[in-house]
Amino acid sequence: MSGSGLLKGARERWVRTGGVELCVAELGEPDRPTVFLVHGYPDSKEVWSEVAVRLAEQFHVVLYDVRGHGRSTAPTPLRGGFTLEKLTDDFLAVADAVSPDEPVHLVGHDWGSVQSWEFATVERTQGRVASFTSISGPSLDHFGHWIKKRMTRPTPRKVGQLLGQGAKSWYVYMLHTPVLPELAWRGPLGKQWPRLLARVEKVPAGDYPTPSLPSDAAHGAWLYRDNVRARLSRPRADARAHAPVQLITPTGDMFLSPKLYDDLEQWVPRLTRRTVAAKHWVPRTRPDQLAAWIGEFVTSVETPARTAAAVPVKRTKRAHAYAERFAGQLVLVTGAASGIGRATAFAFAEAGARVVAVDRNGEGAARTAELAGLIGAPEAWGEQLDVSDEAAMEKLAVKVAAEYGIVDVLVNNAGIGLSGSFFATTSEDWKKVLDVNLWGVIHGCRIFGGQMAERGQGGHIVNTASAAAYQPSKALPAYSTSKAAVLMLSECLRAELAGQGIGVSAICPGFVNTDITATARFAGVDAAEEKRRQKRTSRLYGLRNYPPEKVADAILNAVLTNQAVVPVTPEARGAHLLSRFTPKALRAIARLEPPV
Repeated sequence: MSGSGLLKGARERWVRTGGVELCVAELGEPDRPTVFLVHGYPDSKEVWSEVAVRLAEQFHVVLYDVRGHGRSTAPTPLRGGFTLEKLTDDFLAVADAVSPDEPVHLVGHDWGSVQSWEFATVERTQGRVASFTSISGPSLDHFGHWIKKRMTRPTPRKVGQLLGQGAKSWYVYMLHTPVLPELAWRGPLGKQWPRLLARVEKVPAGDYPTPSLPSDAAHGAWLYRDNVRARLSRPRADARAHAPVQLITPTGDMFLSPKLYDDLEQWVPRLTRRTVAAKHWVPRTRPDQLAAWIGEFVTSVETPARTAAAVPVKRTKRAHAYAERFAGQLVLVTGAASGIGRATAFAFAEAGARVVAVDRNGEGAARTAELAGLIGAPEAWGEQLDVSDEAAMEKLAVKVAAEYGIVDVLVNNAGIGLSGSFFATTSEDWKKVLDVNLWGVIHGCRIFGGQMAERGQGGHIVNTASAAAYQPSKALPAYSTSKAAVLMLSECLRAELAGQGIGVSAICPGFVNTDITATARFAGVDAAEEKRRQKRTSRLYGLRNYPPEKVADAILNAVLTNQAVVPVTPEARGAHLLSRFTPKALRAIARLEPPV
């Protein structure tokens, strides 16, 4: 039987349990691992539609309307009909119907995560849960212990955490008010809710939420009334997870503080942490990101040999931070066929990011993508593109958004070198340098950065400038000017996008051993002399031997810590200090004759 609404093409069945009938939808092949998607408040199963379609390519995906929501019937009476015990009965009934012989992989969002914590920790579900991915919904038992710990031994920091979460939980108090929530949802709030989601959460407009929203929200108030007070005041002491748990924390969640999960390791022996730059309704705003993380986590649990093989690998604290921050994110790097661009693509791949490698050298970009996949990227693609071509950049942005998703991290790295005095540099030379080094960055920021801003869920832009951006040189007027413009563009854009949660960083390497030296042009000399100077410059940079991998690490750290300007090499850091405190010294150095 085919489904309806946002889950067209889904197979539908009804499961009777505890006096209610649950509407269950299935996608994907039944002989594959089963992934359960449990919705939150005030949603129905359709909140998962975008994630479900993506996961169905790999897994057997099951969604059901929680009792009293969507097309499932409500218990009679409502009071006492939504306890965690009864919700656990529902879960087991659906699991037995769709996957009687194999455990299922749970994924819960909002209240769906709250109840799924119950499923993953109570004794009677042992053996039925293979893994659990929690998104924006804590265990009420863990929350209760978290509160008690801070109230028993209060400190200014702990009191601040309590007050902060108390302010975020304002809606919980409102839902405990008799009658008023039902009247609001069946009246003006229900009508305005889609507009509020679009305006505040940047949830894309369309046919979500479904028409059942007013009754879903009215019934769902009993989820809070039947459970919150009782569990927070008397939390279970044995609420330990009996399955691996993946915690996904949106950094912009207005309802939950990340501090709620500070003590989670004591309750979850096998915990994987992820953070995503997004707001609360990530199943609608970041379905690509969630699907990638869920798929990766489920696959790791389903293939224990692969997981065991990864255990001996020792990671630094920074490497763990990179994996937590970037795993599953979509990163686009220009100039990725070699040098800093390739090293950066590899570094993000090692952190588990999905990578789009872009370069005018199509074969080089494809090779970078191929190697990124071997290094650790769940998915990687190579794209041939000249960043100075605005129309081609716009076409690529449309393709990437449609096929891979909105870019989370943009690295505008493509650049060319040009050396020569001002009067030896022709107008054509200037145009070539500015087209790639400056306009390529402008195009990337405007087009891909514009998509980030429109999505409204944050992101980060990295622009590769240079130490030459603040260190004048009589030999590099065109190159230095282009990089100085990139630096100032980055600073201006950082100020403009700060309020939208989009960071902007300017990376300023110094002498780095890359291919740019071998391809740099020298104005005012013939071809033979240009080739000689290219070889000499490459040899000098080779002797310096500062690897591009260190620049890549600086780029990842800049995104992780949201740094504005990052001089990388020692000479770049030294010149940056001189530019701020003794600029006359740099001007004197600029007058020196460069070696030829």
